[in-house]
Amino acid sequence: MSTFSIFLVLIVVVAFLLVVVIMVQNPKGGGLSSSFGGGGSQQVGGVKKTSDFLDKSTWALATLLLVLILLSNIAIGDTDNSQESKALDLDAAPTTSQPVAVPVQELTPEADSTEE
Repeated sequence: MSTFSIFLVLIVVVAFLLVVVIMVQNPKGGGLSSSFGGGGSQQVGGVKKTSDFLDKSTWALATLLLVLILLSNIAIGDTDNSQESKALDLDAAPTTSQPVAVPVQELTPEADSTEE
């Protein structure tokens, strides 16, 4: 398994987790935070702490996703399988072909037109 494949799998996993964390949140206060009950922000393990955790985890997963994408770009550049175009190779001698001699027939007036 190549390095790029490992990064690709990690990117997919982090993206899935990021989607799950974002879907759990509800900006109007009806997400996972409201299922613990209570409306006061004075709760120790309730609504306030859950929204802080979800907010921090969203930023952490988004940052991790960005770093993984940048690292996968570096991993793509490290592969030795890349084939360069021969058209851009300046060291290669140009391939010129010799002109082919094509026989040319001379046009002569027909004998029928001179006999009258």
